[in-house]
Amino acid sequence: RNFKMKHFSKIFHSFYKTFTSSLSISFLSTTIHCFDPNTCQRNFSMASMKSRGVEKIVHSLERSEGVGAKVRRSIGNHELRNFDPFLMLDEFNVAKPAGFPDHPHRGFETVTYMIEGSFEHEDFLGNRGLIGPGDLQWMTAGKGILHSEMPHGDIRSHGLQLWINLSQKDKLCEPGYQELKSSEIPLADDGKGVKARVIAGSALGVESPVYTRTPAHYIHYTMEHNALVEHKIPQGWNAFIYTLEGEIFVGNEAKEVTPHNTVALDNSGDGVLICTKESKANFVLICGKPHNEPIVQHGPFVMTSKKEIQDAITDYQLGENGFEGSRSWYSQIGLSITKADKR
Repeated sequence: RNFKMKHFSKIFHSFYKTFTSSLSISFLSTTIHCFDPNTCQRNFSMASMKSRGVEKIVHSLERSEGVGAKVRRSIGNHELRNFDPFLMLDEFNVAKPAGFPDHPHRGFETVTYMIEGSFEHEDFLGNRGLIGPGDLQWMTAGKGILHSEMPHGDIRSHGLQLWINLSQKDKLCEPGYQELKSSEIPLADDGKGVKARVIAGSALGVESPVYTRTPAHYIHYTMEHNALVEHKIPQGWNAFIYTLEGEIFVGNEAKEVTPHNTVALDNSGDGVLICTKESKANFVLICGKPHNEPIVQHGPFVMTSKKEIQDAITDYQLGENGFEGSRSWYSQIGLSITKADKR
């Protein structure tokens, strides 16, 4: 018996030493992950690209927005304002009766991506629709949109809304929509613990059908523990990561990033390396080609000069040049807040 136990112990320790970075031992109903703290550095050393580094990490705190709603603002707060071409990224988690009733936009695009729950949308051009878990709405405000966005149903509506600036030549384009159901968003899987929902651009050899006036990638990555992402970023593009769940380690220095943080990347590499260790994780990676044009913002209007902003305000107030009909319009879905029908 002693010989057998010594022999078993020798075999077990040899096995543990060889597979310590990825071994999972199941005993009864408990699973123990044996983790090597150098896993990320070892994976990074085998990567095919030079990674961009971490320029800044900013934690997103909850703040009030709309009417009674709470959001975590990533891009767009005072620490990361106008990350060209991106103007804002909000993580919203909203339930009735809160919401975002009637409000205008001009000069940029809004990209709403649902994670849980549903959101209803209605605008002054007669468009009305519903997006549910995993669905996408890519709205080009262009010369003018007046709309309402409200949670739908009895559960909380959780998702992300990204604002992407339009170039000066496109700021007064006709408004429009691209909408994809969850099943229509391409899914990529590397077979090594990484999956990607390709909202815009490309990842893991898969491309999105979404047309982007501003060249951009928008990828929702989910990772198992001890996994590695290599995402190529075109030279000169600005890029950031927003973490939703779990811990990730970014760049050659393997900077640790916890949930609800924004990681602004520098421009030093060919792309970015992202690793997980003990925990699973999910996050969005967003990058785009900067316009390198002046950005002048006044609330929901984003133009290139103060005069253009004043023109936008005047057009909205008078119902002209893209806002025709706005003075008499009100949404049906926002009535619980606006009481516009009682005026």
